Amino acid sequence: MMVSLPTIADLNLFPVVPAMIVAVGMCLLLLIDLWIPEDEKNRTAWLAQGILVTAFVVNLFTFNAPNSESLLGMFMADRFTAFFNALALVAAFIGIFLSVDYLKRTGMERGEYYSLILFSASGAMFMAAANDLVTIFVALELLSIPLYVLSAFRYSTADNPEDEAAERKSEEAGMKYFILGAFSSAFFVYGAALVYGGAGTTNLSEIFVVATELAQDPTLTIGSPLLMLLGAGLILVALGFKIAVFPFHMWTPDVYEGAPTSVTAYMSVAAKIGGVAALARILAFGLPVLYVTDGATTAAWQLSVGLVAVLTMILGNLTAITQNNMKRMLAYSSIAHGGYLLMAVTAAGTLGITAQQVLTAIGIYLIGYMFTNMGAFAVLMAIEKNNGTGTEIDDFAGLFNTQPMLSILMALFMLSLVGIPATGGFIGKYYVFALAMQAELYTLAVIGILTSVASAYYYMRPVVKMFLDDEAEGDPGAGAATYLRWAIYISAAGVLLIGLAPGLATSLLDVASVASAGF
Repeated sequence: MMVSLPTIADLNLFPVVPAMIVAVGMCLLLLIDLWIPEDEKNRTAWLAQGILVTAFVVNLFTFNAPNSESLLGMFMADRFTAFFNALALVAAFIGIFLSVDYLKRTGMERGEYYSLILFSASGAMFMAAANDLVTIFVALELLSIPLYVLSAFRYSTADNPEDEAAERKSEEAGMKYFILGAFSSAFFVYGAALVYGGAGTTNLSEIFVVATELAQDPTLTIGSPLLMLLGAGLILVALGFKIAVFPFHMWTPDVYEGAPTSVTAYMSVAAKIGGVAALARILAFGLPVLYVTDGATTAAWQLSVGLVAVLTMILGNLTAITQNNMKRMLAYSSIAHGGYLLMAVTAAGTLGITAQQVLTAIGIYLIGYMFTNMGAFAVLMAIEKNNGTGTEIDDFAGLFNTQPMLSILMALFMLSLVGIPATGGFIGKYYVFALAMQAELYTLAVIGILTSVASAYYYMRPVVKMFLDDEAEGDPGAGAATYLRWAIYISAAGVLLIGLAPGLATSLLDVASVASAGF
């Protein structure tokens, strides 16, 4: 029997090219870095930036490509893939910008750092585009493994007692992240196996077809809704770990605090981009009509996901109030924001809510969160000492006296995290809350609003310290070197641009349509 090999046209490679540029560029960068002198590793950073810019430019041309599948159904080529690709690329770009000076002054300037950033970025891009559970798993590991290494990246070959505490914390962060991450990967594999057992396929388009047919005629024997539901639950555990939602959040505060701050800044965004996009693809695209009872109008998984979202928002915001370390406070803040993102995913389980609406809300939320969170961590890096100290909220006391611009921008980032109008954070929360209301998830929306109001207390603590503590001398902000300042300015511009002109972002998504089984 003759084997028919697919042609280049059948593979439809062009939509996958941006992620391939990053992945292949990362491999080349590892080799090139071998010939770059130890004291000139910033060249590696600029080469990495060049790879990201090239991928970003190519990705712009994929926005207008027709909805289709790539690599024989393994990847989905639609405008949302292009949008999430852009998010991952911008996050990596800012992440490298804020790392250059920081790595040099803390003695961590090693070329493999930038390759690992690219490695992780390509994983986030593949996760957002994946149309198959096997592909999502491979992309999940591609995203996660570099982050495990980066979390433990703070080590020194020199005997410096002042850095020992920070190095121990970094090693502990990497080990804890790795061990728990391995468990989450096992949950994903088991969940994917159960979904395969229930649907007879791992392809999301085909899973959607099976779930739809079962919803229309429960007497069919083509699949098992119960197995698919159990599989979806285990997948929620695995991806819930990635996006740090309750009760899979335990690793987050310790890893955020122990990892180098430049890594924490990037990790807090990249993991959410990949994890939330993949979870939304699976639940909103593959299993939105997964019913296990006759006459149901909501997906069987909706109650569980909604409950996780509620508990995540409450725990994240209330626990953040008690934190005195800025990195731990932002860690619990990140947990809370994972809950807000799950609100949009929960809405996908309501009949009449489309995958397009869900991914639009998630995309807008993530772009505001990306600029806001990376900007906040960048300002924190400006006052952090070389040995990892200086990250307490009290260390912001009187900062306005010595660094007025940094103080103003930090206040902007804190206001955006609260969700104050005219900021990117407000636009993101507006879209998520509006979607929850449209899906008639009123309790979820009310809890989201109330927890957002409560969050103002802990977000305003560093702002009060910066502007109203006249007795403090103020940190000199010696870490705010040129490239770090540029990262802060880019982040601030993004927060204001999305807040004041949200149409620039929404236009990329409102007119988009998610590729479906019937494209």
